[in-house]
Amino acid sequence: MGNREDLLAGAKRCLYEKGYARTTARDIAAASGVVSLAAIGYHYGSKEALLNAALLQALEEWGEDLGRILSAQVDPAATPRQRFEAAWTAVVRSFEENRPLWAVQFELVAHMDKTPELRQAFAESGRQARLGLAELIGDLGVGADEHTAERIGALYQVMLSGLAAQWLVDPRAVPTGSDLVEVLQLLAGGLHPATGTTG
Repeated sequence: MGNREDLLAGAKRCLYEKGYARTTARDIAAASGVVSLAAIGYHYGSKEALLNAALLQALEEWGEDLGRILSAQVDPAATPRQRFEAAWTAVVRSFEENRPLWAVQFELVAHMDKTPELRQAFAESGRQARLGLAELIGDLGVGADEHTAERIGALYQVMLSGLAAQWLVDPRAVPTGSDLVEVLQLLAGGLHPATGTTG
């Protein structure tokens, strides 16, 4: 690997071990084995830009890993409900293996107002993340037009964030894939026009 890749790997390690706010440029240089602090500015412009890039790469890797898990574990002949359940069960299991990734994301929420470039980086990657989630989880996003797929992905993104937050606080209270399907069906039935609900 070159300095650029070494710095990215070191920044990711620091994010997991120290968090966003407590990581210094010296920490990253030490973790990456890159002697010159100026290399961070040369390759990424700033420590913050490097940390943002490291986090976005970590999220992409999580998505790729989840995709591989789903491809291996979810039976293509299963019903849409079974695939949806299996997908969300795999998502919840992934929290344990990727706890530092989720912990640092919630830390970053507190820094968004003070770090406009962080907000911008997340906003720019958000749309792609929503489309990716729509394709990755369940059948509803497959073949849908882009607007519909993004709305489905937005719901999945909300569910993912909420489940991750709940898992960090109390893993035992996190609903299973089956729980999610049953509750979504219950809510959908309650919102159906035939029930007399308006809106």
